[in-house]
Amino acid sequence: MSQPDWDDLRYFLALHDAGTLSAAARTAGVEHTTVARRIDALEAALGVRLFDRFPKGWSLTAAGKALAPHVRKMEDGLHGVLRAATGAAELHGKVRVSAPPALAAWLLAPRLRPALHRLPGIELDLRGEARETDLMRRESDIAIRYNRPTAPGLAVRSVATVHYRLCASDGYLASRGPEEWEFLGYDEQLQHTPQHQWLEKIRGERRYCLRSNDLGALYQAALAGCGVAVLPDYLPLAGLLAVIAPAPACPVKRKLWIVMHEDVRRAAPVRAVADEIIALLAPQG
Repeated sequence: MSQPDWDDLRYFLALHDAGTLSAAARTAGVEHTTVARRIDALEAALGVRLFDRFPKGWSLTAAGKALAPHVRKMEDGLHGVLRAATGAAELHGKVRVSAPPALAAWLLAPRLRPALHRLPGIELDLRGEARETDLMRRESDIAIRYNRPTAPGLAVRSVATVHYRLCASDGYLASRGPEEWEFLGYDEQLQHTPQHQWLEKIRGERRYCLRSNDLGALYQAALAGCGVAVLPDYLPLAGLLAVIAPAPACPVKRKLWIVMHEDVRRAAPVRAVADEIIALLAPQG
């Protein structure tokens, strides 16, 4: 075993995150042959096979899965070194972060206090936006998205997984049987989402008593005992019960992606805010 090249480890992470050579190459701004060559060099240096090669994509081996969290820590540590070298004096200015409204209000905003304390020179502009902000036109510096973009020139990383559950108030569930349930669903703007499509399948002929494009409105309606809703796990259950039986457990899991323009992410304030968001969204434990 010889000392691996850090650049080879970066390509390892790029391929791990992207899943295919072509997607990793787009993220890194190189040809797919370069990615393959770098992975071959890393495997040769370590003396272990990290990926199984398949026609539709590359899959981590057991050795690759064991290596990934350690390389990720090295990457995070390197970013910290670079930020320190840049100097706190450069961590000034406004950084614009775009996220779906409920994520901005319920997942990000309540957890940002430590980050804001560590970045006293930065003004964070947190935007709750139902649409996908155009990073190529610099409408935002950082975006949190459910859908992984494939456009060239964007740096993309998976940061968390959101699970969903069927919820209702205790009083609502106690007052009627499952055959009498009424549902709180998305309107036509959000009917394409996987959690709503799952709700469509299980509700059968039972009616929607309320629809909304606002997840906060559905949450408050469920708290008020208006009906049954499918809600993400980052919303608090206080006042609600997660419905287990007789309804099936919701199988929907949606990845969250942090997205930046390759040029913008090199700015020290943007990189610092991105690292803070990645850390606060990382699975605990």
